[in-house]
Amino acid sequence: MSSPLAPATATQLIHHPYRPPAGFEAPQIAVHKASTVLFANVAAMRERDWRNKSGYTYGLHGTPTTFALEERLASLEGGRHCLLVPSGLAAIASVALALLKPGDGVLLPDNVYGPNRDLAFGELARFGVRPVLYDPLDISDLAAKLSPDVRLVWLEAPGSVTMEFPDLTAQVRLCRECGALALLDNTWGAGLAFAPFDLLGDGRLGVDVSVHALTKYPNGGGDVLMGSVVTRDEALHQQLKLTHMRLGLGVGANDAEAVLRGLPSMALRYRAHDHAARRLAAWLCTQPQVAQVLHPALPDSPGHAHWQALCGTADGGQGAAAGLFSVVFDARYTQRQVDAFCDALSLFRLGYSWGGPMSLVVPYTLSAMRSRPTPHLKPGCLVRFSIGLERVEDLQADLARALAAALQA
Repeated sequence: MSSPLAPATATQLIHHPYRPPAGFEAPQIAVHKASTVLFANVAAMRERDWRNKSGYTYGLHGTPTTFALEERLASLEGGRHCLLVPSGLAAIASVALALLKPGDGVLLPDNVYGPNRDLAFGELARFGVRPVLYDPLDISDLAAKLSPDVRLVWLEAPGSVTMEFPDLTAQVRLCRECGALALLDNTWGAGLAFAPFDLLGDGRLGVDVSVHALTKYPNGGGDVLMGSVVTRDEALHQQLKLTHMRLGLGVGANDAEAVLRGLPSMALRYRAHDHAARRLAAWLCTQPQVAQVLHPALPDSPGHAHWQALCGTADGGQGAAAGLFSVVFDARYTQRQVDAFCDALSLFRLGYSWGGPMSLVVPYTLSAMRSRPTPHLKPGCLVRFSIGLERVEDLQADLARALAAALQA
């Protein structure tokens, strides 16, 4: 029998004295899971500050795993501070809730990510915020709408689904002159196509906040939802972090591990997605069923010159672009026929998101997504393609079969 003074087995399993030795190091960051964080004494508990990375206070405020991911993501985008949130949309929402108050205006491009638009005209409008859409290809339209009450301007380069590439440098410069914060959804650029905090290459001009859906290229597996909010300004970061804490936003340690595992191969994967997408986009330009291919690297795509100016020197002068493009089919084809084309694909699967190993396709109803005319777009049904990591020749053959089966030339 054990001594009556000895802890019971259940207690020993919780309060076991063994601690692993320090000094273990491996290529992958260890996974630290915690809600409760233990303190050595009351003084340590009272002195530790959750607002910086000098120590740990509670699992929601960070562990060695999440701190490591935050630091690497800040470096990736050229920022100094990073917050992790459960999704890209959560990154957008947390920034809006942290920085907007009743009576403020927020500007969004007409081609903005749909859920961001819905948030602005739904919850934010109900809270007394005034959302306004602007033409991302017309810098004068943005200038005309930058009234004194506008606090935030959302930027996308390129725009969601229709892939217009704006003059991002001019937009950020205009925001700076008018005293509005420039917020960029940088999921497409991913910190690889261009430097969001250093658009001119001399440190003089950059966005104020970059949000990123880590769900896409940083993870790369199509199996994790996560977002990030990156800044350079300490005061702005602390303002964002207070709201982040009050909203109780956090990410799971295993999800953080998955993104950390994906980061080392991210540049290679991004380049592979890019090169494959350009080959397929160029081939689709030659097909008689296609009226227009929307890819920023194509000379005829809206805003190509702006893409060339900002992203054209990357990758040894070949430029950099994500593996996304959209196709407008000839107006003689009905939506039913274009839907049948999507259904006829076998390697391209129907599904939202992008940046993973599998190629995806989604048909969109453009009239329901835009509030203003789009004369730069040809009439017809639009389909967005996300190019994965399959062999390009196999993907092209899949497209050719589906075109022949559903859309007779």
